[in-house]
Amino acid sequence: MMSQEQNELITRVGPKAPAGKLMRMYWQPAGLVDELAGDRPIKPVKLLGEDFVLFRDEEGRYGLLDRDCPHRGADLAFGRLEGGGVRCAFHGWLFDVNGKCLETPAEPASSKLCAGIKQRAYPVMQRGGMLWAYLGEGEPPAFPELDCFAAPAAYTFAFKGLFECNWLQAMEVGIDPAHASFLHRFFEDEDTSAAYGKQFRGASAGSEMPMTKILREYDRPIINVESTEYGLRLIALRQLDDERTHVRVTNQLFPHGFVIPMSTEMTITQWHVPVDDENCYWYAIFTSYTKPVDKEKMLAQRLELYELPHYTSRKNRSNDYGFDPHEQARETYTGMGADINVHDQWAVESMGKIQDRTREHLGSSDKAIIAYRKLLRQEIEKVAGGQKPMMFLDADNARSIQGPGTMDGIGPTRGWETYWMEVDVARRRGAPWAAPASNETSATVTHLSAAE
Repeated sequence: MMSQEQNELITRVGPKAPAGKLMRMYWQPAGLVDELAGDRPIKPVKLLGEDFVLFRDEEGRYGLLDRDCPHRGADLAFGRLEGGGVRCAFHGWLFDVNGKCLETPAEPASSKLCAGIKQRAYPVMQRGGMLWAYLGEGEPPAFPELDCFAAPAAYTFAFKGLFECNWLQAMEVGIDPAHASFLHRFFEDEDTSAAYGKQFRGASAGSEMPMTKILREYDRPIINVESTEYGLRLIALRQLDDERTHVRVTNQLFPHGFVIPMSTEMTITQWHVPVDDENCYWYAIFTSYTKPVDKEKMLAQRLELYELPHYTSRKNRSNDYGFDPHEQARETYTGMGADINVHDQWAVESMGKIQDRTREHLGSSDKAIIAYRKLLRQEIEKVAGGQKPMMFLDADNARSIQGPGTMDGIGPTRGWETYWMEVDVARRRGAPWAAPASNETSATVTHLSAAE
């Protein structure tokens, strides 16, 4: 049983909170590139409990500054984009992407005030259709060579959505293999050829069997959890018969991400990014290993549920997530429609703004949750002791974090351990872009091929 003090330790992310100090050691998604694609590329951003302004200047450079003007505290998110930066609408003070004060026009022409003014600024990088900010001190870490960063832009699609709850309970749903058999249960199987862009709706690799059928009929998976250099690997096994086992391989990407298979051709790399202690955005990059992503279709599918500009769900707490008791009795498991994003949102928001973990009772199917919380506490303690945490990477180590491998398919009951690696490596080798394979899986598959 977890104490309230332990729950506070792993959930709170403000600047002085231990988990907040850990989170500031990593690049954080601050927005989608598309959010700054319009005529006025500037927006307020709340991240890890702090307020910023994110913008693109006239030269195309991205900047993230503290939101309050250092003159009298007015809101820079309402500023004018001109003169090489963002100009406060109150007195015209002008700041570039590095926080340098370029002008204080209300002051006398001879004034040297501007030279001594600097707004706090943060590094911003563009990766995978997202804008990443580093809020920590010193030099930021290098980016790992994940598939979603290695793939060309045509083979990725980025999106996000708001959850009105703490980041940790939102993240933990993604490393819970058991819930999909219930929360995402479908009573009837659809045509898998029409499953593009939809999770759990296609056929598993190496078969014609719909994923919906597997989840529905085999709801007691054996879950293996392995420690890796990037976090955790989760393997969920659903034995169909003596010869065949469904194998689903997913990954927890420390500190607050996961990588999961979406279909035989796509993966989802997703981060649950704290807005503050009681809200978070999920940011996802969908990566294709076959053909370029149909971005228009992917966007249209998601805009059926999510409203711009804040990427809020049309089905939410205020309307009971569209819950219909008659639908639940006759048509769907949850009574909340067929979109699994709604299911997940209900599950994590229904726990409360910050889940009270002192009241929960974990079982053996929660072993990934238990392992992750242990890892999180361990890395929080490292940072508190002045050490660098897991996945704070230098350039050399960043190149070693590749993939990571995922798989969703039906393989042999005896030999599934290498089967999933073979499927993953074959997909990478067949990709039209240079999809890196981890040393572990490449060596295993090469060894097997040589032995054969």
